[in-house]
Amino acid sequence: MPRFESDSDARRLGEALAALRRARGLSQAEAGARVGMTSQGWGLYEAGKRPGLFRPDVQRRLTAAVDATPEALSISLSLGLPMNAPPEGPSPTGVESGGRVFEGAPPTPNRRLQLSTDDLAPWAASGVVLEYAPGRWPRRDQGCVIDMDDGERLVRLYERSDGDMLIVRGGVGGLASEERIPRTRTRAVSAVVARLDQ
Repeated sequence: MPRFESDSDARRLGEALAALRRARGLSQAEAGARVGMTSQGWGLYEAGKRPGLFRPDVQRRLTAAVDATPEALSISLSLGLPMNAPPEGPSPTGVESGGRVFEGAPPTPNRRLQLSTDDLAPWAASGVVLEYAPGRWPRRDQGCVIDMDDGERLVRLYERSDGDMLIVRGGVGGLASEERIPRTRTRAVSAVVARLDQ
């Protein structure tokens, strides 16, 4: 009894998942980390070598990791294209439609910031240059750059957030202390994507 309807069906579904991941600008390792698996594990889904990709609960989990939905996976599968690429050539009915194509804002280039304090030691000490991605929300225990409404810029380790508060570690009390920042006082929160030791 075969695991899939056919190997080509599994491969096509995996390719559609890969198209969604690439459209989001994520590597297999980054996407896998979002759901607690290795890049190899993620790659097996994209190669069509894991039967779970046909299960709705697995599709919800994997598509959420690339900020998409199972419906977007179905659309990508039917088009054979990433979500941000319109189909080429005339449509068979003579009517042209962009379908559910969404043209997002162009990605913002990463920025750099050099630390001038040891508030985040041993995670990062004074003199370390942090590269951060504006617009990318941090994961738990990931560094983040917080632009406050008064123009101040804070660098902390992200812990969690709720509707009203951003909970981070670092600052005056070091990494052991938890700091609660009202979300109304923040303009932007950006994930640190690299530490560059000088």
